[in-house]
Amino acid sequence: MSRRTLLGAAAGVAAGAGILAATGSAHAEPVTARTPDFARGRPVVFRNATVVTGDPRIGTLPDSDVLVSGQTVRAVGRNLSAPHNAAVIDGRGSILIPGMVDTHRHMWQTVIRGLGAEWTIANYFSWIYQQWANFWRPEDLYASNLLSMAEAINAGVTTSLDWSQDLKNYEYAEAAAQGLIDSGGRARLAYGYSFAPPHEWVTSGDVARLQRERFSSTNQLVTLQLAWDGTGLPEEPGFPERPAWEFAREHDLRVTLHSGVRNWKEDHQLQMLRDNGFLLPTNTYVHCGTMSDSSYRMIAESGGNVSIAAESELNAGQGYPPTGRIHGHHIPISLSSDTQVWWSADMFAAMRATLNADRGIDHLRAHAEDKTVVNNNLRTEDVFRFATQGGADALGLGGRLGSITPGKRADLVLVRADTPSMVPLINPVHQLVFHAQRGEVDTVMVDGRVMKHGGRLLGDGFARARRLAEASANHLRERIGERQWADAQNPGPYQVD
Repeated sequence: MSRRTLLGAAAGVAAGAGILAATGSAHAEPVTARTPDFARGRPVVFRNATVVTGDPRIGTLPDSDVLVSGQTVRAVGRNLSAPHNAAVIDGRGSILIPGMVDTHRHMWQTVIRGLGAEWTIANYFSWIYQQWANFWRPEDLYASNLLSMAEAINAGVTTSLDWSQDLKNYEYAEAAAQGLIDSGGRARLAYGYSFAPPHEWVTSGDVARLQRERFSSTNQLVTLQLAWDGTGLPEEPGFPERPAWEFAREHDLRVTLHSGVRNWKEDHQLQMLRDNGFLLPTNTYVHCGTMSDSSYRMIAESGGNVSIAAESELNAGQGYPPTGRIHGHHIPISLSSDTQVWWSADMFAAMRATLNADRGIDHLRAHAEDKTVVNNNLRTEDVFRFATQGGADALGLGGRLGSITPGKRADLVLVRADTPSMVPLINPVHQLVFHAQRGEVDTVMVDGRVMKHGGRLLGDGFARARRLAEASANHLRERIGERQWADAQNPGPYQVD
């Protein structure tokens, strides 16, 4: 699928406008009584909301306003003055929060959503890695990314890292990038190919070309970094990945790595990075459930960060979510959803799963010693920060995103608190973590543009994403075959090897 074909498929999309944005295009849904005119360039003011800023200097403000002008939060407070032409969003009975950030999601797999609900990591490797990955075409990556971004924005996830591990060549990489760009959301394409060692593909010229042609600016909604499955094996001599790491450093690209996964690159990876000078503060280590304390200390000392995918780790078996241990080493944490083959792009679920896993293991360990946990260690405020500012920090965007702070970009989410599951509103953060659902997400703004309002995505982007994704799912089902398609949804009986 060529770039010309992709751009042709995206005809009707204003350049850079985003097909999910309310831009006043010919395809936008008609303005209703509940939908103000969100014309590009028009200021927006949220009125009378409970504002959970995520900024410790400002805190949580009841019955307060947030003024947005252009791409930026201009002011936060009560009874703010606003330009006469500002669009007004009524925040009464709602909570305004920073946009949530997912730091590890294999978006290319979204078109087979739910197929692997019964899987372990062994099933995943068997089906996806060993058999099916070659069935994806560039247009399937495009469709999957477009749908995955729509799902994220709908759920209040304003920034998503696409851990894109099936980029066989430049055509695939450009298709994945275009899907993210056309969504209108904020994203990070983590360029990867899990079917060859990184030093073979990072320096082939495709990454440099993509950076030059599509990601020459770091001040755009979709930006670039690298992703690969760890570094070296104990039996391998030397450090063969050195050229990939040197490329990343020379091109100012962050790296995200699957790390600390059971029986695969547990502590050796960190030792190799340390010994070769690539234990960098810009590295994100995903999972980290089977590392020793010495590895955690190395990450802490380096300034690196960890992405926890608790739903994935609890279900698939990479290793028990190490949130408490990571937190105890003062390592920055972000949250992620991993893949929609199993789970959703729902950061409310991710926050709950993280707390549930950490508190559950604390109780289990205490009970094993005939003791009782009196006060919980990990708190709701912690996981809320992981899902917002922690994610922004992990992507190197913490100075621009992650809190509702004047001067930061306006990535905002209005969550209804007048629903049966949220009334009465007693503690906003407690209830956001334990009671809120995606259905309570009323309004989503990305970079100052309203993408969802009144509980509905604006524009016709989702309808198009759905059509393309269903076509891709049909293609993959045909390639996989009906027998495997059925068998994969119902693997054999419980087994331990």
